[in-house]
Amino acid sequence: MSALTAQAWPEHLVTLDEWDAMPEDKNLELVDGVLHVVAAAVPPHQKAQSRLVYWLDEQLPPSLVAYHDVDVTIDSSNRPTVRKPDITVGTAEAADSNPKRFDVKDVVLAVEIVSPGSERVDRVTKPTQYAKAGIANYWLVELGTPISLTAFELVDGVYKLVEDGVGQVELTRPAPLAFDLDALTRRR
Repeated sequence: MSALTAQAWPEHLVTLDEWDAMPEDKNLELVDGVLHVVAAAVPPHQKAQSRLVYWLDEQLPPSLVAYHDVDVTIDSSNRPTVRKPDITVGTAEAADSNPKRFDVKDVVLAVEIVSPGSERVDRVTKPTQYAKAGIANYWLVELGTPISLTAFELVDGVYKLVEDGVGQVELTRPAPLAFDLDALTRRR
């Protein structure tokens, strides 16, 4: 039987260089230089995330591209913050440069899918950070019954509710989009 090994948890504020040197498949976020473990998504969350990224890629204009679980540099100061939105829509120009992580200036939409245990972070902490960093659009997807999507737009540094719905939804930001939210977690 082989021994399990783990990298030592840093006892100092982590820099962006140290962050970039970590394995790409880390289930971590960096908040003010401190590592935070991100819980693995449960199957319904994973299904919704994958399906929504696919639908976005099918409908977004060529100038935008959708990803799931990519790092976004929210703050690059000496106390850096790197978040991993469930879904990130960025510019194709930035994506074409194959970045290790997206810079917040290249992100036009951050999407969080609320999971048990992430409610406060997804509903309060992350939107506050995303708004302060200047991400123009924020969506919150709730996997309850019924599944709902709430879309916010940055207005004067604060997110304002602009669209929401259940079932069949049609959105205008960041582009004209239509989804059947009830199909987000269906097996087929």
